[in-house]
Amino acid sequence: MLIQIAHLYATACLAVVFFQIALIAGAPLGRYTQGGRHPGALPPAGRALAALSMAILLFQALAILSAAGFPGLGWPRWTGWTAVAVSALAAGLNAITPSRAERAVWSPVTLVMAGLAAHVMITTAGPT
Repeated sequence: MLIQIAHLYATACLAVVFFQIALIAGAPLGRYTQGGRHPGALPPAGRALAALSMAILLFQALAILSAAGFPGLGWPRWTGWTAVAVSALAAGLNAITPSRAERAVWSPVTLVMAGLAAHVMITTAGPT
């Protein structure tokens, strides 16, 4: 069951990566990200931030999969806790964003993601 929860977390990360790809490609979704400062397509700096977010999300997905025992990863345990921290930070920031649209969409998503990551790490507690 634990690996399925990790897979669910990784799938959620991948879904957010696809959202970031849409932002980079110029989709007019700016009101759903980065505080909603750009209601249409993001400017170049916003797109660069979306690209950075993609890398972080992929790291998080792999870290949690590794913590759950996905074959071939074997990452240090601290990487999973880092993923939990980043997920919790994202949930907190999405809860306080000035953008109503961003809050409505991403607050629940990132809160669930943080819970999934925390569940994996707490369930697999112990030295590794």
